[in-house]
Amino acid sequence: MNRKEGMKVASIVKSFAIAGVDGYLVDVETKTICGQPMISIVGLGDTAIKEAKERVESALNNEDFTFPQKKVVINLAPSDLKKSGSHFDLPIALGLLIETDQLNPKKMEAYGVLGELSLNAKLRTCTGVLPMVIAAKEHGMKNIIVPRENVKEASAVKGMNVYGFNSLKEVVDFLEEKKEYIELDKESMPTNEKKAYLLDFKDVQGQDAMIEYIVIAASGGHNLLMLGTPGCGKSMIAKRIPTILPSMTEEEALEVTKIYSVAGLLRGKQSLIKERPFRAPHHNASTNSLIGGGNNAIPGEISLAHNGVLFLDEIAEFSKNSLEALRQPMEDQVVTISRVKYTNTYPANFMLVAAMNPCPCGYYGKDRCRCSDYEVIKYRQKISGPILDRMDIQKNVNPVDFMELSKDFCGRTSKELRERVEFSKEAI
Repeated sequence: MNRKEGMKVASIVKSFAIAGVDGYLVDVETKTICGQPMISIVGLGDTAIKEAKERVESALNNEDFTFPQKKVVINLAPSDLKKSGSHFDLPIALGLLIETDQLNPKKMEAYGVLGELSLNAKLRTCTGVLPMVIAAKEHGMKNIIVPRENVKEASAVKGMNVYGFNSLKEVVDFLEEKKEYIELDKESMPTNEKKAYLLDFKDVQGQDAMIEYIVIAASGGHNLLMLGTPGCGKSMIAKRIPTILPSMTEEEALEVTKIYSVAGLLRGKQSLIKERPFRAPHHNASTNSLIGGGNNAIPGEISLAHNGVLFLDEIAEFSKNSLEALRQPMEDQVVTISRVKYTNTYPANFMLVAAMNPCPCGYYGKDRCRCSDYEVIKYRQKISGPILDRMDIQKNVNPVDFMELSKDFCGRTSKELRERVEFSKEAI
């Protein structure tokens, strides 16, 4: 944004991009040169970035700003790193306004900018805001401009002044000091404050021995395999495990929220995730959805379960390739996804909880079972030795006689079990 007499240099607006779950600084450089009116965006941007020129032109015309009748070159520096996302719309629009002397360049020196523009110049929420705001703080920036709906997410980073707006016009009026910024009402903002769990271990009857194993697994973060007949309570128990895990630290909450932000799963929540995640993919899930992948190498289920629980119900029904792909992440607690255009490393420190039947029909050892020995062996061999070796606790879950269930039963609550788990963690 520096200008020299006799020569007009490129305008620069500070923005950010994502590499894995970390953000990095991007200079959005804008320069008008002689030539046929058009916009050329360079710097290894994806399709969403290339399409920004139509959105930006429409937004500027909608707000009665003058669109330059020259060739416009926009460079996203560093130019050797691939970039994706629609959040460069607002930085590009502001760069064009600076380049055409419709906005004072000095106004932008203290701000980082993120935001997608609609054709009507409205600001839309974008993904990956949290790691990008963290990157802004690491680069010594104090002020960040984001869409109004991303304010809560961005505000999770302490020490940053977050400004949220609904339109391009509001941003320009604020920067030109035409209007005073009105802070978002904290009480009206959606929140993820810790709530009481709907599930509780007090509902589990007749599985006292299994619950003891669960407490041990939760205390040490051990992987767990439960074998039992259908209806014995394996899934019921597994879904309640997050309710007894220790509370996440602020650092752990930031790690989890960054992953969900990059994956685009924070829309409408806009807050730190304070409860440990619980992921339960279906057994027909592909290897890419489980480990991570796709064209942009996005996080998979094992990363979304970071610092929480990954529950594989009917684990023997998962494809062999998907299960074998878990071996390295379970050992290293990170997963590296390589694609032609992207190579990203995501954290994957999760507690694996798996459930399976003892045989194809599920009633091994009972009169109703008609499975042959060969079928039983073949079924159990779907889980390879290396995977079983990583399952620290393997326990048979016995069925509970329905006639022995009591309406007046009052088992140990999740709160009581959590206190035991936290006491064990502190004692280690």
